[in-house]
Amino acid sequence: MSEYNDYSAIARVYDKFNREEIDYCAWADFIEKCFERFLSAKPELVLDLACGTGTMTRALAGRGYDMIGVDASADMLSEAYANGSGERILYLNQDMRSFELYGTVGAVVCCLDSLNYLVDDGDLEKTFATVHNYLDPDGLFIFDVNTPYKFENVYADNAYVLEDEGVYCGWQNFYDRDSHICDFYLSLFEENDDGSYTRSDEHQRERCYNESDIRSALAAQGFELCGIYSDYAFASTKEDDHRWFFVAKAKK
Repeated sequence: MSEYNDYSAIARVYDKFNREEIDYCAWADFIEKCFERFLSAKPELVLDLACGTGTMTRALAGRGYDMIGVDASADMLSEAYANGSGERILYLNQDMRSFELYGTVGAVVCCLDSLNYLVDDGDLEKTFATVHNYLDPDGLFIFDVNTPYKFENVYADNAYVLEDEGVYCGWQNFYDRDSHICDFYLSLFEENDDGSYTRSDEHQRERCYNESDIRSALAAQGFELCGIYSDYAFASTKEDDHRWFFVAKAKK
């Protein structure tokens, strides 16, 4: 995953910048529909891998699932703890490529293009192998990735500005079409009580994976692909999709 992407600067405002774009309720509905469609029984214990600030973890906990949240960023997990309201969730500060649990789980979810942050060769396979190891036989793995179209047309070498009350973020991208790595340079300005602003900078990286990369990695680590979808309604994928949703079963 490299030395980047620690979220030390963006963790405090991550939820502010995602609350308008991401419909967590609809996403959780989709996850539950996957459980109903592809599992013989509702899973009791679910792992939210790369859980970040725990928004999806808490959403699923509120629907009755026993939840574990794993994330490599201590700053993001601090926000998850702070945002909790009494849910019984076990949070673990661990790397998604080599996490360790006390036993197996019925399902693993990994949301918000977290797998794209696996930028080094072999990282995807390592993560899939670890997920497979901790899934029950026929347990479900649900994850999403940003698509090649998004990297080439939305990220590309574009610049963006994100704003919320008291927070401003300048965001510059540089996408290398040979390495398939996109570098994100973020400058965050947070308003202080006296009206001044504090600046913090962060460098993040994502890697673009095509469909065949992911299919091959899943098959090599013992997964059976159930489907690839472009939205929460199980629609078939299209060339101009921004996000793909994968559902796979651990065959043991």
